[in-house]
Amino acid sequence: MSEVLRSWLYVPADRPDRIKKALDSEADAVIIDLEDAVAAAAKDEARRNALSALDDGAKAFVRINAPGTPAGEADIKALTGAVGVRVPKCEDPGELRRVADALGVPVYPVLESALGVENALAIATAHPLVAGISLGEADLAADLRVAGGDALTWPRSRVVVAARAAGLPSPVQSVWTAVRDLDGLRTSTEAGRAAGFFGRSVIHPAQIPVVHEVCAPDPAETAWASDLLDHLETTGSAAWIDHHGQFVDAAIVARARWVLALAGSEAKEGQHS
Repeated sequence: MSEVLRSWLYVPADRPDRIKKALDSEADAVIIDLEDAVAAAAKDEARRNALSALDDGAKAFVRINAPGTPAGEADIKALTGAVGVRVPKCEDPGELRRVADALGVPVYPVLESALGVENALAIATAHPLVAGISLGEADLAADLRVAGGDALTWPRSRVVVAARAAGLPSPVQSVWTAVRDLDGLRTSTEAGRAAGFFGRSVIHPAQIPVVHEVCAPDPAETAWASDLLDHLETTGSAAWIDHHGQFVDAAIVARARWVLALAGSEAKEGQHS
């Protein structure tokens, strides 16, 4: 897996053949899905498949069913070996603490309701094992009684601010459901990155290259960041005007370090491909 995760590929746990294909894909992270992609009658079989894959050494995340439901409680009780767990329908920080304590691995709460968004910061800081937060936009749009799109601008900003205020990575963007519309995926992912998201959940391998391309640092930006940090190391300046006439201070330096972290992750990925 990449140091900085860009693509998070969902795969239904009731399809063990697809689990293997997903693990062999170019996705940075694979999420074995026990929730929305699995019919109610197949929950037990799906859980067994997920556990089997993890027992076989699969380095994968798991999305459990909602805590408090019979399937969700069975998932929490049985689950071992996951790299991390996506916890859907999060609204209550206390409930998330219970789940994190029970699982003992990094948890990634998904906010899918108005109450979840309102409690974003409390959820993001609920437990030391919270490793990232994100939105479930389809469920959220239904709860808000909106059609999505611009109507979700404020909740998106809310989760970006809450994640960073909690010291977490930038949120992973929600799925693009029009699988064949790769141009739409690109446009949406570019807009999401500009709005503070990084990386994206995907539901088909064809979406992975688009997400990776959008997440890749621009070569000119990488060169700028490298020059800036070279100057900092050479001079030790706290603030200065660069040769483009741009004022540079600690905030600009922090961005430069982030750009180079992405570039370093890209380089490592290329060495392993």
